[in-house]
Amino acid sequence: MDQNTRAARPVSYFPVSPVMLFPEALGDFSVYLWQGGDFVLYTKSGQRFSLQHRQMLHKNDVKDVYIQSSEKPQYEKYIERNLGSILLNEDLPIEMRSNVFYEASTVVMQDVFDSKLPTGLRARHFDRITDIVKNSIKFLASDNSLKAVAPFISHDYQTFTHCMHVFIYSVAVFQNSDMSDNEIFECGLGALLHDVGKAKIPHSILNKRGSLTQAEREIIKEHPIHGVSMCAHLPLTQNTINCILFHHEKLDGTGYPAGLKTDNIPMPVRIISLADVYDALTTERPYAEAMEPYAALTLMRHDMRDGLDMNVFKRFVTVLSGADIL
Repeated sequence: MDQNTRAARPVSYFPVSPVMLFPEALGDFSVYLWQGGDFVLYTKSGQRFSLQHRQMLHKNDVKDVYIQSSEKPQYEKYIERNLGSILLNEDLPIEMRSNVFYEASTVVMQDVFDSKLPTGLRARHFDRITDIVKNSIKFLASDNSLKAVAPFISHDYQTFTHCMHVFIYSVAVFQNSDMSDNEIFECGLGALLHDVGKAKIPHSILNKRGSLTQAEREIIKEHPIHGVSMCAHLPLTQNTINCILFHHEKLDGTGYPAGLKTDNIPMPVRIISLADVYDALTTERPYAEAMEPYAALTLMRHDMRDGLDMNVFKRFVTVLSGADIL
């Protein structure tokens, strides 16, 4: 078969919400609609997606548009490039901005965990994660932001969404604590990266149904050290490193990897630890069903009180209550 008659390679597409296409922003990718059993071009690469384009989709109740998989890198750069200005644009409904934040963050974190990381977290991934933290902290500080983001929080446990949830909950508590803007950024970065070391843990262990063996538990307990090791070449502050390394420490000294106690565990780490436990309990895991928020908090208050900071717990409950999560 010569080159002219060779069969064309099938084109694949992935769906995105129209809310991720920002009016008047230039995208280096084409947008398609699914109509009549086929993909139909809606806007071309290099064409501005106008307000009229969006209004037409809304008028016709279009829930998803499609982008060719080959143009996914351009799409990811597009949403990250526009994220900051979108989140702070108070002319847009907070529900829309919350959706943009959650979907854009998911794209970044899933890409990080889907990548093979034999030599550690890549600089380009770190830059993208740093931008997510910078662009979202002010948004998450606004009134009702946590309440608006809460409906998008998934209850199906995946490491990359878990990292996002811990970041969201932790920053909400940070902003109700005596922390400077710089400390909130550094510890927010640590919250988003806290489980990056799980990229080094075999999937057969992370996704195992049923109880882990003692040997498997010991392998899981290595992930904080893996996380710090994977970030050793990056410009992290001590605050960020502490959050990655110590988020499984407990006040009674029974945690890991160092068995720290009470005042030796920094306050931001205590906040991340509590958010970590809460999100794990309220999401569906291979070995346990998701708990309702009130049931999870009751378990934490009664059965985990020796390891968790109960003053932080009270602040956490207040934050969740204010967002109508309880």
